[in-house]
Amino acid sequence: MQIQNMNWLQVEAHLQKDDRAILPLGSTEQHAYLSLCTDHILASRLACEVGEQADVPVYPGIPFGMAPYFTAFPGTVNLQPATYNALVNDVLDSLYHSGFRRIMLINGHGGNSPVQPQIHNWLNKHPDARVLLHNWWAATETMKQVKHFSSNASHASWMENFSWTRLANVVMPDHEKPALKLAALAQLPASQVKEYIGDGNYGGQYQRDDADMMQIWEQARQETLALLNDGWV
Repeated sequence: MQIQNMNWLQVEAHLQKDDRAILPLGSTEQHAYLSLCTDHILASRLACEVGEQADVPVYPGIPFGMAPYFTAFPGTVNLQPATYNALVNDVLDSLYHSGFRRIMLINGHGGNSPVQPQIHNWLNKHPDARVLLHNWWAATETMKQVKHFSSNASHASWMENFSWTRLANVVMPDHEKPALKLAALAQLPASQVKEYIGDGNYGGQYQRDDADMMQIWEQARQETLALLNDGWV
């Protein structure tokens, strides 16, 4: 149930029976040979599929996030924390004003996770609301399914390579890249990050069989749906 396919009268009527809404959080940043919008695409697709199953309105995803370490890669968009926190705050205010009281944020970008303190600050001013920040790719059962196939899986590797994040006429490397040392990466400015990580893959194969990927996706969908239905306090 995408909000773009609803009018305000339908939203008003829907709120009489259900106060939940879903907002995807993504990013536009380098993903090696995959789409720059991979995080946005994945969070938005998962949100739409789960929202359709649960009959919960899904808002258009926020396609930009906090990605300061990738700014040396052409195409990346980086929002300052103050900008991002203010943006999320204003969106939550708007959803609350409409009548939504349980808001699931399906996050597709690890760099957005520092927004959690801002969510708590917002909740302090809206004690009757609940906000669930769900890092879908890192959720327990989904990550267990990823590790079932390979422990070497990270940003821009096979674990984000779905048929809908792949680009036409782009050939993937056929080797497995050794895992990068993330602690070292965290100490570097963006110019040196680009030099350190090369093509952008943090480690792992570049592609796996689509049947394997659909097992991961189905697990992610089930885990997200369970949270949407039963994860509120």
